[in-house]
This record gives sequence, structure tokens and C-alpha cells, in this order.
Amino acid sequence: MNRSIHALCASALLLTALPARAQLDIPFEEFTLDNGLRVIVHEDRKAPIVSTTLWYHVGSKNEVPGRTGFAHLFEHLMFNGSENHDEEYFTPLQEVGASSINGTTNNDRTNYFQTVPTSALDLVLWLESDRMGHLLGAIDQEKLDEQRGVVQNEKRQRENQPYGKVFDQITSNLFPEGHPYSWPIIGSMEDLDAATLDDVYEWFRTYYGPNNATLVLAGDIDVATAREKVQRFFGDIPAGPPLARLETWIPTLEHDRRVRLEDRVPQARVYKVWPIPEWGNVEAEQLALADVALTQGKTSRLYQRLVYEEQVATDVGGFAFVGEIAGVYAVWATALPGGDLAEVERLLDEELERFLDTGPTRDELTRAVMDTRSGFIRGIERVGGFSGKSGILAESAVFGGRPDAYKDSLEIAAAARPAE
Repeated sequence: MNRSIHALCASALLLTALPARAQLDIPFEEFTLDNGLRVIVHEDRKAPIVSTTLWYHVGSKNEVPGRTGFAHLFEHLMFNGSENHDEEYFTPLQEVGASSINGTTNNDRTNYFQTVPTSALDLVLWLESDRMGHLLGAIDQEKLDEQRGVVQNEKRQRENQPYGKVFDQITSNLFPEGHPYSWPIIGSMEDLDAATLDDVYEWFRTYYGPNNATLVLAGDIDVATAREKVQRFFGDIPAGPPLARLETWIPTLEHDRRVRLEDRVPQARVYKVWPIPEWGNVEAEQLALADVALTQGKTSRLYQRLVYEEQVATDVGGFAFVGEIAGVYAVWATALPGGDLAEVERLLDEELERFLDTGPTRDELTRAVMDTRSGFIRGIERVGGFSGKSGILAESAVFGGRPDAYKDSLEIAAAARPAE
């Protein structure tokens, strides 16, 4: 397929507008401490719980060659105790009935979140502030070696899963050498082995200051209470160094690349992958809608053609990953056991070309918009968790510059038009 994915997202969504819909809203107030910590508060009194979500604006893209995987390794160390609580982070929270306690790392950010009874809010703010302000004295070589082993085992488990080696191949072939997205988030075994305590200390001092963090409190709390508590627990933590942000870098491939990967899988699979624009870009948002029409569910274009009609594939899939400086769009199809993968690819290309030529039907676009909207609504039924209200406000603030930047995405979806 020689057309660029730009054509797919720019020309496939251009005609008849859908009816206007009521705008979804997550009310919030915000303030910033003198040390730079940005705080966003959403009041929701439906239940006596508060979600705390803390985003550090650092991910694997801030690493350097030779020290890949460090952002994720450091996330693990954050749960191993701080100077005034030198034991597992989870233990006291589990004792008070906290839920959704977790941390995740991606290319652009590292986040930590949990939902606690209102009465335990002081506890979680103290724990978070202690590991933000007083972590290094609790990290020693034994803890580093322990978590290094945990992460390396996690890497082995992922690679041993069916098709588990594919995504490393995608990033290394789609992004040029030196691009901050060109290495896997989990890093290489060699780089993980090379991580030292000095690296840990430098990472913490550089990226884990309050001026590189956004804290969201959502639930049974008001802004006055939040201001007093956050100032009390976080106010004396000194700011870290000022940080420069990386510029948008969407790679351009001079020609198509084909990569053949031998692996122990029961069925062959073909992937088609393209670089796409960054978070918040209109074309990236439109492409996410196109993906719903193409790959999501049994009524999607690719499922209907390859699985139901031609019966050459057992499944199809796709995703649009949209990062802070670039993105990835991928579609795939899994051939029948012993099937003809070349025929699967031919039909896949044919359907993609047809989509580029005609765009989605009105019904397909309506379904895609409704799917996007309903997914958002399901997420904001919760104050916390990965896709709850606190996470949406944090993502919007960090990547979009304002906590309600999520509305832009909803508006783009509502205004999307089918192709001519």
C-alpha cells in the first residue's frame, strides 16, 4: 500500500455532519504550589471516596541510548519504600481499604494512582509526598537489584507470549535511530543490567520534582480542603531543575519496509503500521474513528471481509497509539492455521484502499462516534482508575495544557464527516 496514512486520516472524514450532542463535562478547580506542583480538584460527593492520581511528566522518551527501560524500572522502585515509610507502599493502603492501587509507565509519562476512603486521604497524601520528597535514602543496591530482576522477568514473560516480540520490531523499524520512541518502554536486558544507583539518584533529582508533577484529587473533597492538605504535605518539597520539552517528531518513511519475524505461534499474522500525528492533533483523533470502522468488532470492515465473507482470517485488530510527540497506527489480521498469509495481506490492502477511496459510510461513522462517546462515559462513571475522571483530567492537563482538553477530542469526533 503506497498511500500515506495522512491520506487516510485527512481525506476519509470530510462530509455530512452528525447531529450535535450535549457536551460532557468534568467540573474542576486548580491551583499551583510555590514549588510548581500543579493540583486539580474535581468534587464528586456520590460516595465517601477520593481518587488521587499523580502524573510525572517523564517516560521512556526521556531516556538515552544505553539506559533504556529506566523510567519503568524507576516506577517499580517507587513502590519499595521511602525514607519515612521504608516498606512496601501497598501495605498501609490495603489495610484501610484502598482500591485501584497501581503505577504505569509509557513513552511520555509515569503515573501513580489509588482510590481511598475519604478518612484515609491524609495517609495517601503523606505516602505520596514522602516518596516525592524523601525517596533516595531508602533506595540501596539490594532494592535496585531486586526490581531489576522483576522487570527483566516481566520482559521475558511479555516476549514469550504469542506475538509478544512484534511491538519491539514495530518501534525499532517505524522510528529512526535516535527517535525517543525508537526503543521499547521496558528497555533492553543489557541496559537494565547496566543501571546503577547513581542513575537512580540522577533520574529522581531530574524528573521527580513537584514542578514536573500534576496531582489530581477527585471525589469527596472540595478545593479549600485540598489546598490545605496538599500544602501541608507537599509544600516544603523543593522544586527540581527546569526541564525542556521535546519537540514533535513524526517520522517520514522514504519507502515501505517489510520485516519477517519467525516466532513460535500457532497462526501467522500480518501487521500494517504507519507513523501518525501527535496527541491532540485533529488527524490523529479522526484516525481513531476510522479505526473503529475498520477493525473494532464483528461489524467492522476488515472483520466482515476477511473473517466472515472470505473466511481467510480468524481475527483482525487495530489500534491508534497517540503519544506526545508522534503516534502509531496499526492494523493486523491473523490467518487460518496453515492458511495463505499472502492472500490475507492482499485482501487487507484491498479493503484499506477501498476505505481510502470511499471513506466510511454514515452508519459506520455514527457507530464510531457513539463508540468513542460511550467509552468516555463509561470511564467517567468512576472517579479513579486508569480511565476514570482523575486520569482524564491529568492526561488533558499534562498533554493538552488544560484539564478540559479532553473536550477537544469529543468535539472533533462529533464534527467528523464521512468521505466523499
